[in-house]
Amino acid sequence: MDAASRPSEWSHEAPDNIARVRILGPHLVATYKPGREIYAQGDTVAKCYQIETGTVRVYRLLSDGRRQIVAFYFAGEVFGLEAGSTHRFFAEAITETTLAAFRQTTVQEHSRELLELALDGMARAQEHLLVVRRQCAVERMAAFLLDLSNRLGALQQLRLPMSRQDIADYLGLTIETVSRVIAKLKERSIIALRDARAIDIMKPGTLRSLCN
Repeated sequence: MDAASRPSEWSHEAPDNIARVRILGPHLVATYKPGREIYAQGDTVAKCYQIETGTVRVYRLLSDGRRQIVAFYFAGEVFGLEAGSTHRFFAEAITETTLAAFRQTTVQEHSRELLELALDGMARAQEHLLVVRRQCAVERMAAFLLDLSNRLGALQQLRLPMSRQDIADYLGLTIETVSRVIAKLKERSIIALRDARAIDIMKPGTLRSLCN
């Protein structure tokens, strides 16, 4: 880890609507600067991680060099659980991120709780796959904003920790398309922009209807 490890207590409460458990037991805590790699594809799966503060992206590199983001994780959520002995994805801090890292022995002691988190993550991944495969750009963006609203506990005001390029790589769009869709939603007064990353959801019902 790129920061000195130290004992930790839970220092940041995630929103109540985030499905999570607090993993107890021996662990190390480290802080990662934005863009710092947490693990790489091919690394041995030796730990799982619970985010105390910050945001993480998990991605893979395609054969043509493009990046495909498969998930974002926020405070309170757990990542790094994969089938097999090696990681199939890269994990990277988006913002300055503090993680609690748990070794396999601790993970095994919490297998029931972590199974719930793994199943929740699987359901979210399946939902994301449906969004990317079946929906147009506007529908994808609407579903993305609603998911963030739910997971971050922000009903109307969102502060996006990820860049528009991150969003494009997650939704299977170009950055130009992401910008056009955001502008279109703004023109229809469905959202309002306070700055490039601060979005107010003005018409949540209309945004929700775009996903159906």
